Amino acid sequence: MKGVVRILTGIGLCTFGIAMTLIAIFSVWWLILYGIPSIIIGIVLFFNKSEDRIEERKDLNKMKDKN
Repeated sequence: MKGVVRILTGIGLCTFGIAMTLIAIFSVWWLILYGIPSIIIGIVLFFNKSEDRIEERKDLNKMKDKN
């Protein structure tokens, strides 16, 4: 489930960033300050797979072995 949320958030931010950049090109130039970072963050969220892998804590494994 977390992977799906990550992908949807990345796509949403990229879409928002592209829309802001297009609006900035045609009318209000300061919106590009919000558009470009939104695109970058959206791409990072979309392609970041290291968050999906959760490393088990070693101290929890020791507690399981004692029981």
